[in-house]
Amino acid sequence: MRDTQDTQGKPTRGAAMQWQDWVTKAPEGEKPLSHVYADRTSHDLQFVENVPGVHKPDPILVADHVTRRFGGMTAVDVDHFEIERHAITALIGPNGAGKTTFFNLMTGFDKPDTGTWQFDGTGLERMSPEGVARMGMVRTFQLTKVMSRLTVLDNMLLGAPHQPGEGMLTALVPPLWRTREKEITVKAEALLERFLLIKKKDDYAGSLSGGQRKLLEMARSLMSDPKLVMLDEPMAGVNPALKQSLLDHIVSLREEGTTVLFVEHDMNMVRHIADWVTVMAEGKIVAEGDPKTVMNDQSVVDAYLGAHADIDLGDDSVLQEIEQVSQE
Repeated sequence: MRDTQDTQGKPTRGAAMQWQDWVTKAPEGEKPLSHVYADRTSHDLQFVENVPGVHKPDPILVADHVTRRFGGMTAVDVDHFEIERHAITALIGPNGAGKTTFFNLMTGFDKPDTGTWQFDGTGLERMSPEGVARMGMVRTFQLTKVMSRLTVLDNMLLGAPHQPGEGMLTALVPPLWRTREKEITVKAEALLERFLLIKKKDDYAGSLSGGQRKLLEMARSLMSDPKLVMLDEPMAGVNPALKQSLLDHIVSLREEGTTVLFVEHDMNMVRHIADWVTVMAEGKIVAEGDPKTVMNDQSVVDAYLGAHADIDLGDDSVLQEIEQVSQE
């Protein structure tokens, strides 16, 4: 069974093969479906210069002169930033670099002091978080936002748009909303099956482990068929046994035509799945490029590890020397 494309050029697959199988375990002699968009994106980005604020061939999100200050501290100061459509972009940087604040600004959870940004050609400066989500840009949170006293399935249903049963009057007339309720329930169960949570669908979300909550939040974000998914530290606090599953799911999003922007401190993950890496430090974009180039950038090494990045800090004599220098 080989991967093919439909009449619109979108990848297809046989019903028997699951997405995660195609991502990492394609049949012998066959190309994983995950390479379809990956190859296309790699081809487009190979001609892009590796400099901060560089323009991309087909950006889906563009931000200009975005700043956010808290008192005398500037948390975000981004001159120009673009996200390539259908790419997996990693936004990395040390703690306090402004990554989550930037997420909040782009998705309407916070307001900038200056700046403009457009999603798929539409300005979002005055749009509410729910309006941004309806446009097709959804996000997850560093600290998962699940409704602990609702079941896993009910949490999924909350993410579905166009629910007539939510209206006060239509709720009194079941025929007006029952068909849509069945549709989104089927969709929710299919996503739970894909994210290995189907056996938990009737359990309270509060009973899930940290990793399972991450999976639930990611699955819920797909209920609205977003164009862009923004993941804030998807691997934070996740059991190592679930990390590969999360990686596979993120890669599979690209192959469904979804653009992914994620914040992550796990550099192995970044190297493994990112098509493009953007580095923030002190609120500014300080580096951009393909993962290999960025990881070898001295400014990136300094931003993460400081001047002693190449020193074995397990050597007590080195620690004593560093302490003496700091005291001087």
